[in-house]
Amino acid sequence: MRFNRPFPVCLVFFAAVAPLAAADGTGTGAPAGSAPPDQHILPAALATSPAPAASPSPAPAPSASSQEAAKPAAPAATPSPLPEPENDHFILAEVAARATPRLKELVARQNDLLARLGSDDVDQDNVKRDIQNLIFDYDEFLRKFPSFAPGYVPYGMLLGKVGMRRESTAILLKANQLDPDIPIVKNQLGNYLAEEGEPIEAANYFISATRLAPEEPLYHFQLGTVMAEARSDFLKSGLWTRVQIDRTMQEAFRRASELAPKNFAYAYRYAQSFYDLADPDWDEALKLWGALEGQCSPGLEKETIRLQAANVLIKQKKFDRARTLLGTVEDERLKVQKQKLLDQLPANAEK
Repeated sequence: MRFNRPFPVCLVFFAAVAPLAAADGTGTGAPAGSAPPDQHILPAALATSPAPAASPSPAPAPSASSQEAAKPAAPAATPSPLPEPENDHFILAEVAARATPRLKELVARQNDLLARLGSDDVDQDNVKRDIQNLIFDYDEFLRKFPSFAPGYVPYGMLLGKVGMRRESTAILLKANQLDPDIPIVKNQLGNYLAEEGEPIEAANYFISATRLAPEEPLYHFQLGTVMAEARSDFLKSGLWTRVQIDRTMQEAFRRASELAPKNFAYAYRYAQSFYDLADPDWDEALKLWGALEGQCSPGLEKETIRLQAANVLIKQKKFDRARTLLGTVEDERLKVQKQKLLDQLPANAEK
């Protein structure tokens, strides 16, 4: 589920910026049917500048070697905050008031640089130099405000964007330690774990993200994807039954499609999810494919949806309707898929 494009090898030396990339802990290859990247760089709460959660005493940044071994621990549940002295809220509010304006400046620079990164009409050497300077500025900012959780989030996202996955995860783990209620952090840590072959732990982070931000479709989509692609891992763990996996997976895709009704990719994957079920409701699946066909332009897209509907009809043993529908698929690019479905029709099916 990686949303970060690879960064040129010449910037690998960024990893040497140890103080900036260090944190107490340690993205993922995009699974089939990947979703659009999470665009929320700043935690939503930062827009109104409330006092962020912070640990009573900030931990010093670990060495680069500790980053390599760091790995997110699955969040069984959001921990309760420790009791704080009465004046802590005032102190945190003061920190947020001083840190937020500077952080917004850094984020604005970050958005501009990432927008120009890889553009043919921009001097990429200058962009890389400016990104390196931005990294040093984040380093200085975090030394000044080591307990300001929102400051770690965009920096961790930046490192991920330039291909420094482990360093990015280390920074996001620090943010998660300081404030366990930032949904984008949960999502990104889930990405990392899924890419590292830890789908069960990844699912726990995605579940946390959906609970913290239930109206964000991407987090539901991520959960559905990891459940579908690592079904065997969940079954082998003994912690999940097939019924639980199927229900969680399809509900996640359904919620994503409902929350983003104009996102065709989400709706398509929800319709596809019926193929993943042990006991699918084919009538419901057929309705979904029919609804999707109505959203498509004539031609390849519409005929692709018809192939899916024909596939469902074959599974329902409605061979005559399937053959009729396949007869409307004429695009040469779909010839192979069409023939595979025709081969499944019995020779004596009605024509």
